[in-house]
Amino acid sequence: MFGHIGLRSATLWSQSNESNPVQLRYWSLDSMASGEAVYATGTVGEFNCSTYNLNNLEPATEYQGRIETMNGLVLSDTLNWTTQVLWQFREDPPAFTFAAGSCAFINETAYDRPGRPYGGNYQIFESIARDTIQGMLWLGDNIYLREVDVESKAGYQHRYEHMRRLPELQALLSNGSHYAIWDDHDFGPDNSDGSWFHSDWAKESFDSFWVNPGNGLPEAPELNVAYFQYADVDFFLLDNRTHRVNHNMGPKNRMVLGEIQMTWLLNALRNSRAPFKMVAIGGQMLSDVVKYENFAQYPEERNRLLSELDRLDIKGVVFLTGDRHCTELSQIQLPTSGRLVYDLTVSPLTSSSYDNTDEPNTHRVEGTIASERNYALLDFSGKRKERVLKMSVMDSTGSLLWEKSIAAAKGYSMD
Repeated sequence: MFGHIGLRSATLWSQSNESNPVQLRYWSLDSMASGEAVYATGTVGEFNCSTYNLNNLEPATEYQGRIETMNGLVLSDTLNWTTQVLWQFREDPPAFTFAAGSCAFINETAYDRPGRPYGGNYQIFESIARDTIQGMLWLGDNIYLREVDVESKAGYQHRYEHMRRLPELQALLSNGSHYAIWDDHDFGPDNSDGSWFHSDWAKESFDSFWVNPGNGLPEAPELNVAYFQYADVDFFLLDNRTHRVNHNMGPKNRMVLGEIQMTWLLNALRNSRAPFKMVAIGGQMLSDVVKYENFAQYPEERNRLLSELDRLDIKGVVFLTGDRHCTELSQIQLPTSGRLVYDLTVSPLTSSSYDNTDEPNTHRVEGTIASERNYALLDFSGKRKERVLKMSVMDSTGSLLWEKSIAAAKGYSMD
């Protein structure tokens, strides 16, 4: 599985039965005829997970490679990847597509609750793999820790490995870059927050099985926070669990982001020149339904975030959220700047789905509910100052449920 693929670098993740170091032998298609190859030794971490940091690549170049033992035994199929285009000051930014989804429950009868299986339609991963995508955003609840898992770090390992072994998932894992955030089911017990005593198990396991570009903030390395840029779009991956305080603790105490993360996010958004600023976080941000774990349960932080986006005149903010086992698009127009802020909730991938039609979310964009298993495609295209984001929500077979386009330059919906 690839993590971030940049202009001159790429990160690859693998797990094998080999407890000894393994290596990646790779080459560019341009050098294939000459037989030239480069070797990168994987850094072996916990659970026999290896990370390969590939540097000194060339932009806009196709590469191939295979994972091998140190004595040349081939352990993988041929891997293919292409570095990003160096477009800055040369041409318009390239078009690209990311997939997104949340809530991936993979059944395991021995440890699941009795009764009807909670997960299903695993072919959704094969549908995503058939799409032409440059990356996949996993929006939390990417695994579902069971009661037997959270009592030990080995339980976290088992849950990740159970998910990664799914046959229907294999083609997607080798397709494009993969980025992830977590939500409660990746973090600890259901609805867990900063009071969860074994957040260290969660962080160490997450860092073993995902290879986000950087993780944590200097003032708070325990936070599961990351940032990356793809073409001209900025992506901010947030942590809604580590500093979270239950909303029932009252107005002076409750929080989702916390001061350190909130300050960093607002400063980073203000400094971003990207036409779209994609902010990934586990729970809904704009729905005004005061229910479950929605941000509406935290009005002080919610009001501060939105008022600061308004005061700082930050444009192009799109939240990418999950958690709810239903999909919808929410939209708010900020009162002073007039900027539009969006929240695309995409859920579930394989968990049981929910019809939220009767929920009184006054910010819901009409016609954007999907109450079946689904995923989203995020298509970014257009000239440098005329970029457009098209959001397409697809069912588990890859059929279109709805789509909507946003023009960055105009700051409003095109539909």
